[in-house]
Amino acid sequence: MTSTAQPTVPEGRKAHPDHLGHVIFITAAAAMGGFLFGYDSSVINGAVEAIRSRYDVGSAVLAQVIAVALIGCAIGAATAGRIADRIGRIRVMQIASVLFTISAVGSALPFSLWDLAFWRIIGGFAIGMASVIGPAYIAEVSPSAYRGRLGSFQQAAIVIGIAVSQLVNWGILNLADGNQRGTLAGLEAWQWMLGVMVVPAVLYGLLSFAIPESPRYLISVGKVSRAKEVLAEVEGHTVNLETRVVEIQDAMRREHKSSFKDLLGSKMGFLPIVWVGIGLSVFQQLVGINVAFYYSSALWQSVGIDPSASFFYSFTTSIINIIGTVIAMVFVDKIGRRPLALIGSAGMAVSLALEAWAFSAKTAAGTLPHVEGTVALIAAHVFVLFFALSWGVVVWVFLGEMFPNKIRAAALGVAASAQWIANWAITASFPSLSDWNLSGTYIIYAVFALLSIPFVLKFVKETKGKALEEMG
Repeated sequence: MTSTAQPTVPEGRKAHPDHLGHVIFITAAAAMGGFLFGYDSSVINGAVEAIRSRYDVGSAVLAQVIAVALIGCAIGAATAGRIADRIGRIRVMQIASVLFTISAVGSALPFSLWDLAFWRIIGGFAIGMASVIGPAYIAEVSPSAYRGRLGSFQQAAIVIGIAVSQLVNWGILNLADGNQRGTLAGLEAWQWMLGVMVVPAVLYGLLSFAIPESPRYLISVGKVSRAKEVLAEVEGHTVNLETRVVEIQDAMRREHKSSFKDLLGSKMGFLPIVWVGIGLSVFQQLVGINVAFYYSSALWQSVGIDPSASFFYSFTTSIINIIGTVIAMVFVDKIGRRPLALIGSAGMAVSLALEAWAFSAKTAAGTLPHVEGTVALIAAHVFVLFFALSWGVVVWVFLGEMFPNKIRAAALGVAASAQWIANWAITASFPSLSDWNLSGTYIIYAVFALLSIPFVLKFVKETKGKALEEMG
């Protein structure tokens, strides 16, 4: 007679918090950085044509002013992980809050075009830091059974931030009688659009004082007693805290603090898993999603839609973005990350192809025929829906989960930095590409959506339901 040894289930897999509402509050507070990420990234949508008019610049220069913040994003994303390993996740959130506040005030009161660009770079640093610290912190405080849904809070906060920015922009435009350069209390409407961000920026800083430090960071600096308290808060008292700490310590003993050097492989530069993270980040941007959030108002005006309606369509697109994100949050832990990514890729490819067809009918007068205009509007909303229910959420969940502990912070920083560089390339190139051939530009985005399908099938592994210590 033989006996079969039962595999030991890590304590992290058994975690079920005593008070899920408390864990949700902690996650939501951390995701406030995602809200600012979305708000600051997309609020410029309402100011594009006003900035062009006020400073009398062409498409190429205007694109650089819009896109320059993304360089700051890349730097902030690349450095946030290492800073967080040194001073803690909460301190990084507080630094980002201060930078968001400074950027909001400076952008609302610029002296010149280049002054405005400088304040946008400062905001970019903050966005980049928030893009890294949010998913990393949430992954570290979330019980594995809920991590996908809680990890989705980052993207949910981003899309809510986008929607709120468009709603605020639309409201300010209406207060200014539909004139983006109309004066309100001594400032032009677009200045108010950029300045209102100071409110959520300050709130983010205040909330950071109300949530605990990551237990993994606390253990790394020797604060084991405090780490146990936090683990009890977020994983529940049914978990054996001593064993749980030992699991984390054992994982950390096999590791050392992540650095750029740890990401390097012998043949391909980076380790294969790092390249997969970079690929996910780059494909997320190369489908052109941020064209919808940075340029949609200007885009719809370029095909004959009046400013007030174009601002409204930007807002409705943002609502669709939220709906798609909620769908993803419901299914990310049920059907997994990879199936959602594949569904989204297929849906985006079809809707982008339809947009390309519709824009090919643009007349010499700069308008679209009724049928093609209707198709363009519907396809644009469908594209955002498929992005939101898939790549918008699963990429951030993947990046928070997929890397081994010893390289997680540094690898996440590199992947997020690659995402911002790809975002910059799309944002900086769109005005010139659309001047060249708007339909052709959308064909390019559709091709990238198609290429993302074999990439996921061949290189991306499912992470659903695994404890972070199991990643390798």
